[in-house]
Order: sequence, then C-alpha cells, then structure tokens
Amino acid sequence: MTDHSDASLIDNAVEASLEKQEASDSENLRNKKLLARQVARYLIQNPSFFAEHMDLLETIQLPKENGKTVSLMTHQTNLLRERNIEMRQRLDQLLQNARDNDQLFMNSRRLVLALLEARTVAEAGSALLSSFRDDFGVEFTALTLFGPLPGSASKLGDVRCSSRSGAETAIGSILRNGRTVCGTLRPAETAYLFGNTADQVASAAVIPLADQLGVLAVGSSDPNHYRSSLGTLFLSYIGEILERLLPNLLARS
Repeated sequence: MTDHSDASLIDNAVEASLEKQEASDSENLRNKKLLARQVARYLIQNPSFFAEHMDLLETIQLPKENGKTVSLMTHQTNLLRERNIEMRQRLDQLLQNARDNDQLFMNSRRLVLALLEARTVAEAGSALLSSFRDDFGVEFTALTLFGPLPGSASKLGDVRCSSRSGAETAIGSILRNGRTVCGTLRPAETAYLFGNTADQVASAAVIPLADQLGVLAVGSSDPNHYRSSLGTLFLSYIGEILERLLPNLLARS
C-alpha cells in the first residue's frame, strides 16, 4: 500500500502538472490573441493582400448559425444574393408606389374635371359620390350643406341639407376642431353624417368645409380603415375644391 507521504507526492505532482498545463494553455491563448491582432493589423495595412492571393479566399472558413462553416467566397456570394433580393423587393415596391400614384393622379384629375363641369349642386354631388365609390373604393360618402340655402332643397340631389344649429348639436366638437377627423365616431355623430347607412359605418373621416359651408364625410365598414393616423392630404384637397366650387353653384340655384 502507498503511505501518506507517497500520496502527497503524487498529489503534488498532479497539481504541478495541471498548473504547468494551465500555464501552457494560457500562454498559447495569449500567443493566439497576439497573432490574431498582428494578422488583423497586417491586413488593414495591406488591403490588397487577398487580391494577390486569391487562392486563400477559398480556404477561409466562416461559422454559420447552424454550426456548420462555409468558405469566405460562399459567404460573400450568399450575402450578395440576399442583398440582390432585398434590392429587387425595394425596387418592386417603388414601382408599385409609382403605379399607385399614377392611378391616384388620374382618378383625382377625372374627379376635379367632373366637378368643374358641374352646373348644379346636384351634379357636383353626383360626380363626387360616383368618383369616390367607383374610382377610390369608398364605401360610404355623405356631403352635407348647412342651411338656410338659396333655391330649392329638391335641387340638391344626393347632397344633404341641415341647419347649422342641428349640425352644432350633433357634431359640434368636429366643427369646432376645424380639421379633418379620422377614427370611430360617436353613434350620434355617425347617425347625423350618414343617415340611413349609419349602422354600417364602423370608422370614418370627416372634413369640415370652411365658412360654415358644410361637411364632407367618408365611411367604411372596417373599424380600422380610417385610423387616427391616416393621412388626410387627399381628402383635405377635395374639401378645398368643394369650398371654392359650391358657393358659386348655390348662387345659381
């Protein structure tokens, strides 16, 4: 049997061996880090190195997420392919946006010309409702003018007429705001603006017309269609046209 002193000698020898191995490993690690920094510094200072040693590119291995490795050339090829796909997608999106803008311009042009050609409020209202429905896909459109109006209300066609006091009671907060409002309206506001179709309207955009002329409203059965963050430039643009057009047509009534 091995006595206590022999066991201690063995333990000491093992511990010394382990310490020597750890020191060696630590030294190797420091040497590798030093060598890596030296290589990196050399490549930075000599950017044309791989251009003169193209054969080395295929020997360089890069790790992937799945644990496998690929050559630098393969990695670069895959990276360029991914960027190419991304650029094609961005280009397709830009082209689609351009086509959408062209269609929007043509529809807007057709609507504006139809409004300018209108000789009565009824014709203007009919042109507006038809364009919003057929060209712009608007589910519900309502144009309400505040009375008293000159001429007969029967000549308004699809354009609705309401007293200013009635409008103030139903949509006073919208009128006082003076800007286009988008989102879900209160039931009384929806009922006033859309009449018989109010129960089908889940979200709406409302454009008050200047000089207490009236209000233009568009609605959707989708509660998220007219969100509070929706851009209102086009609707405001149509509202400005109506503000300039309708007073002259009313004067002719």
